[in-house]
Amino acid sequence: MLTVNKLLAQGHGLAPALVKRGASVELDWDVRQKSRFDATDSQGRTLGVFLPRGTAVRGGDVLVAEDGSLIRVVAAPQPVLVVTHCTQHGTPFDLLRAAYHLGNRHVQLELKPDHLKLEPDHVLADMLRQMHLIVNEASAAFEPEGGAYAAGGHAHHGHGHDDHDHGHAGHDHGHAHDHDHDHDHHGHDHHGH
Repeated sequence: MLTVNKLLAQGHGLAPALVKRGASVELDWDVRQKSRFDATDSQGRTLGVFLPRGTAVRGGDVLVAEDGSLIRVVAAPQPVLVVTHCTQHGTPFDLLRAAYHLGNRHVQLELKPDHLKLEPDHVLADMLRQMHLIVNEASAAFEPEGGAYAAGGHAHHGHGHDDHDHGHAGHDHGHAHDHDHDHDHHGHDHHGH
């Protein structure tokens, strides 16, 4: 097994000809969002990939094996839902609204100027159709948006959830503040005596 523990985002700094000469590995999003996985490259070698936790691998990235060999990552076609707006009755704003509602549900989403892509989910597909959007099944590469706090374009999915919790904690703090305010009033009463 060939150990891989380095990733060059989009092959940065490498000559394209060098990358083209090397092996490639085709991976779907389910595998590419993991930082540790096994795969087989185009030359039949078994790769043991161990990347820093939270790293997501994108199509076009280059894996560097411990022996120095380069393996180009190809985003494998996979089942996706392609969401477009209805040109007769809708507007591109319908896609924006859909992206907002899907984002609220923490759905992994690929954003394009004229369509959205997400992993198949019949409940979400029905919701989108009720919003007068067109939902088609397709087989295509899936490259969802990185998180808002992603480092170097790689998503740290857990990060978003932590921040979400802090938001709720912030609301609690507001209530506690009101509570303190009541105590202040009692404090003033004591000064009155």
